[in-house]
Amino acid sequence: MLLGSVACIFGASLSTMTLPSRFDERAKDWRNGAVVYQVFVDRFAEPTNPSAKQRLYPTPLREWHQTPKATAFDPVLKTYPHVREFWGGDLAGLRSKLDYIKDLGADVVYPLPIFKSPSNHKYDTEDYFAVDPQYGTEADLKGLIADLHRRGMRLMLDGVFNHIGEASKVFRDPAKKDWFFFGSEYPEGYRGWAGVSSLPALRLENPAVRDYLWNGRDSVLRHYLRMGIDGWRLDVAFELGPLFLKEITEAAHRTKPGSAVVGEISGYPAGWEEAVDGTFNFTPVALTKAIGSGMMTGGQAGRMLAHMVDDAGIDSLLKSWLLVENHDTPRLASDMGDESLRQIAMTLQLTLPGSPCLYYGEEIGMEGKGDPENRAPMQWGHVDLSNFFYRRTKELLRLRRDQRSLRVGDLTVLDTNKLLGYARTTDRLRETTIVLINPTVERVRETVATRVGRLMSWGELRDVSTLRRLRSINGFMEVDMSPRSVLILTPVDEKNGGYSPYDRIP
Repeated sequence: MLLGSVACIFGASLSTMTLPSRFDERAKDWRNGAVVYQVFVDRFAEPTNPSAKQRLYPTPLREWHQTPKATAFDPVLKTYPHVREFWGGDLAGLRSKLDYIKDLGADVVYPLPIFKSPSNHKYDTEDYFAVDPQYGTEADLKGLIADLHRRGMRLMLDGVFNHIGEASKVFRDPAKKDWFFFGSEYPEGYRGWAGVSSLPALRLENPAVRDYLWNGRDSVLRHYLRMGIDGWRLDVAFELGPLFLKEITEAAHRTKPGSAVVGEISGYPAGWEEAVDGTFNFTPVALTKAIGSGMMTGGQAGRMLAHMVDDAGIDSLLKSWLLVENHDTPRLASDMGDESLRQIAMTLQLTLPGSPCLYYGEEIGMEGKGDPENRAPMQWGHVDLSNFFYRRTKELLRLRRDQRSLRVGDLTVLDTNKLLGYARTTDRLRETTIVLINPTVERVRETVATRVGRLMSWGELRDVSTLRRLRSINGFMEVDMSPRSVLILTPVDEKNGGYSPYDRIP
């Protein structure tokens, strides 16, 4: 009798217990669907007293309104003079703008390298264990970490582990000659990354180098994770190779469980799932160019997205960074003159599975055809709700916050012809988001199956921007879209006299 009672009670508790869904589990991991904001510290926040900082720079500080211009290579400097031009931004200035970044909708701040180096971009590291004095001190870095964590945000640093700066003491130490590639076959007597002599390539096959960078107890990677940062973006990660990337990722996870390692791997986002948490995913801009030019139909684009999810896996994609521009590419506003196409690229970036990475100023439509014009100072005067792209970015980031499907949901591609359509879904109907894009220069009418079984027949969906409503009848929608337009639809669940057909639908 006792055993029967226990079994009955236990069985009842099991029948009423709700186990966490895969979406609940995904949502617990901050790396899934996070919004990343990339900052070039020197160009982000104007210094309050530039004259007091001038002694830290080799050349006079530029005026904030000035745009950087490309210069010819200087064989004496072994670099381009424009990389030795500075605007004076620092970590204190970045900290003063954190409320702006949070209000925009970002979860993670990712600055370009902040360690001591002679250039403005600081990919030529002189000392991994010192914050560049131009940017501040270790105390400023710790303050930035604390400020971000207080706001529920996180910090990822830029790890340059493939090469080092020519001015580094490590490179000039005769005892560490086997840390590099010396030989008569190299014009300067040693191998430089991409042939650049100011960036000596590190011999990662030497275990001592890997211990210094990531494996050792006091390594660069572990030092900053213990300080409180939340992860690393790995520069030129493709060239590090999958074996070393896996070693780096495992070292980070052992040091700080739940930390993120994202590699700068900009090809097709598949094949690296065992090596890093995520990669770079430029699909939004590449796909927009393909469908906008007519080289790919919307239906083809949808099938490509379905293949991408199958090949890379949804869990890897959710941690990968979705980009339309960064410090190495033209600004979207310069690369894609048609504003309607830019809106399509933005929609893909903020609604496809992944973690959108916004390059500072992207949200206000800053221009720049390439390096160094794409690294101009932040134009704070353009931060205004009258700016369409700023307003639209905030609107879509707010939607991402409110719609869990856009952060951690599955992707279901809709069967279309000229249109591109997909649904982001979870185990909750009300979190469904359907995206429809007409990339063509003509009006398109199509009937599209929603592929959402819990959406009732004659149920309505509403576009988040225009509030336009579409009706789903027996699982099909008749869609009429103007040229190069976007619809982002969510289910309408309105009670009529206290009644809703969805009352028992999760």
